[in-house]
Amino acid sequence: MSQQLNCLGLVCPEPVIRCRSLLASEQPDTFSVLVDNSAAVENVSRFLGKQGYTVAVEQRSDAEWALEAVRREDDRTSASEAGPAEHSHTSQSSHSRVGRSVVLITTETLGRGDDVLGRALMGNFLTTLPEMGDQLWRVVLLNGGVRLACEEGKPLEALKALVKQGVSLYVCGTCLTHYGLLDTKKVGETTNMLDIVTSLAEADKVIRP
Repeated sequence: MSQQLNCLGLVCPEPVIRCRSLLASEQPDTFSVLVDNSAAVENVSRFLGKQGYTVAVEQRSDAEWALEAVRREDDRTSASEAGPAEHSHTSQSSHSRVGRSVVLITTETLGRGDDVLGRALMGNFLTTLPEMGDQLWRVVLLNGGVRLACEEGKPLEALKALVKQGVSLYVCGTCLTHYGLLDTKKVGETTNMLDIVTSLAEADKVIRP
């Protein structure tokens, strides 16, 4: 019988951290993870996928999902040779070293005073980000900023264009859940605080408009 991680009642990023610890210590070929929210389902599935696992998701009730992880055959040998699992962001090391910049956005408006003006300015800001060229590595949306990835308008189109150009877009899953927007996200990867903190640590520059 494969090992089971019971992460019921744990909010992100704790389920991902528990999985990372298991991989670092034991590197199992198969195991299962129990979670009780859809944000954790997406975050854990994405993390394990990057670590060489195929993940099957079974929803057992409105508040319980079982994730069955099986290491892909072509990754089993490399895992046994590599030692402890690498963090999911290691794959980003190939990014151009001209300088990696992360843009951290925590509101749907830019500046204070008039919200209509602030939304227009945010749209202009996102549309202008490609001028950063190869330095722009990742955009992270937190708190009210996650609405930009959900609501139709100039900001959403600008974000879609950035992703199409190869910019990584991370959208906080806890924030999406809080605002009831998890199922309405239209662009970007649903992520957790562990990934966000790691992104900020790995960046050469953090820009917060």
